[in-house]
Amino acid sequence: MNTGSKLICGIAALTLAASAFADWPEKPIRMVIGFAPGGASDIAFKMVQDELSKRLGQPVVPDYRPGANGNIANQAAATAAPDGYTALWANVGPLAINTYLYKGVKIDPAKAFVPVTQLTDSPLVVVVPKSSPYRSMQELVQAAKKPDVNMTYGSAGPGSSMHVSGASLALALNSPMTHVPYKGSAPAIQDLLAGRLTFMVDSRSTTLPFVQDGSLRALAVSGDKRVADMPDVPTVAESGVPGFKVTTWQAVVMPAGTPQPIVDKLSKALRETLNTPAVRERFARIHTPLVGSTPEEFAKFWAKERADAKTLVEKAKLQID
Repeated sequence: MNTGSKLICGIAALTLAASAFADWPEKPIRMVIGFAPGGASDIAFKMVQDELSKRLGQPVVPDYRPGANGNIANQAAATAAPDGYTALWANVGPLAINTYLYKGVKIDPAKAFVPVTQLTDSPLVVVVPKSSPYRSMQELVQAAKKPDVNMTYGSAGPGSSMHVSGASLALALNSPMTHVPYKGSAPAIQDLLAGRLTFMVDSRSTTLPFVQDGSLRALAVSGDKRVADMPDVPTVAESGVPGFKVTTWQAVVMPAGTPQPIVDKLSKALRETLNTPAVRERFARIHTPLVGSTPEEFAKFWAKERADAKTLVEKAKLQID
């Protein structure tokens, strides 16, 4: 076969391969979600579900696999056929932290999945009860550095973004703060409101109503800049902890081996969905910034988040059996 014939055959093969994915999807797509219905992941998914299904021309249906901070869902999605009909909707825990935090975790997300799109990236807020003696983040920081002060912080559970954020702050301040895990954010906030915890680092969507009614005091946000819905609240970095930045994010990935044309098509549909005015308005109401990255952009972000998580878990000596 001469060079011209080989070239023609190669082009034909590529055209055939592209056409093989042109009709995808031809049946419903399963979106595995590692947390129970009603949680932050489920709320975010339902905000895009109808629009995404419309753009793909097939239903995108949730498959809830709660437990072990997303590890169960990771297992379910990673072992699915890479045929384009299974995706995983996950957050920073199962995609970046759990590999280093949990002993004997079976799934390495960096090997088990391919990036599709980063959906959100939201700073958390440091809050104290109205009865707290700390009126500013600077006061809390100074007190945390004193050896005779025992601070406690609550979280939605071991390995949650609230836990990691609190541990990051304790590490940055070289302070022996005590982590108090709960089965969800709601019971932790109830104990915070009652003054049984020193502080929490939690989502703005959860804490803002209490800040607005005066029962909680917002001291700082955990991102690298102030947020529009709390313009007077400084960042942790502005408050005496230079370089401090912790955010919580959500993303979609697919099993490794999923054909790239399918990955690209789902990514494009998700990005277009996030850019629709109705969807943007829904996320604005829960104070959650949208990202909508390409697979390549998310891959770079994801790699850095994994590296940062590894460093944090090792330095803070965090470990869950």
